[in-house]
Amino acid sequence: MSTFPGVSAETLAALQKFDTPTICNVVELWDLYPRSRGYMDKSISACYPKLPPMVGYALTTTFRSMNPPRSGDVYAGIAGQLEAFELFPGPPVVVFQDLDQPCASATFGEVMCSTYKAFGSAGLITSGTGRDLDQVEPLDYPCFTNGAICAHGYCHMLHINVPVTVGGMTIYPGDLLHGDRNGVTSIPIEIASEVPDACIELADAEKIILDYVKGSNLNPKDFAEARKACGQKIAELAKRLKTKLAAAKK
Repeated sequence: MSTFPGVSAETLAALQKFDTPTICNVVELWDLYPRSRGYMDKSISACYPKLPPMVGYALTTTFRSMNPPRSGDVYAGIAGQLEAFELFPGPPVVVFQDLDQPCASATFGEVMCSTYKAFGSAGLITSGTGRDLDQVEPLDYPCFTNGAICAHGYCHMLHINVPVTVGGMTIYPGDLLHGDRNGVTSIPIEIASEVPDACIELADAEKIILDYVKGSNLNPKDFAEARKACGQKIAELAKRLKTKLAAAKK
């Protein structure tokens, strides 16, 4: 039995069909929080940008590697993480906040990523760095980092499933995350099941402009009309989504 709320496996599969910028554009339509929130900043980037989008639930962990731990080691921490996988309604994304400033060594390598994937993890994000990048690449396991460091130092985990801050975004255990070569964002659980269909409608609206600029006899007046038609469709979509959410909360 999962501890955190989630969505169906079908919804997760549908979300994975869209790139992260499209997900961001659609989530904005609900106006649940300012548009400058809810996504990671440029300090976090994809190690393997050609992989398809990553979708899963945040399993958060704090991490250090500058000095030896008072007890235990990183592999003891992994065992605790794996036990926590069952708390989630779907595939976990392992999220690390590296507390050392500056980062002292790599958060992950081949063994950790191989283990996480074998147990069903959808990917890994760290505010620190990674290593064994050539060995991890064939795993087709999405990783997002702030860079690479060749050594593992005294890597150890402190706390599992606590709020963390990565890439300027606060992440809570169980948050639904979506990431690709463009970055990582969160999807509020209460709207997640509506997002895939809304992505399709948004793409249809944007197609009005894209089709126009692919044509001939272009002029500013007609371009403005295409933008207006696109904007009207998006505004209608946003209104319908907000109305439906408000009704569901009553």
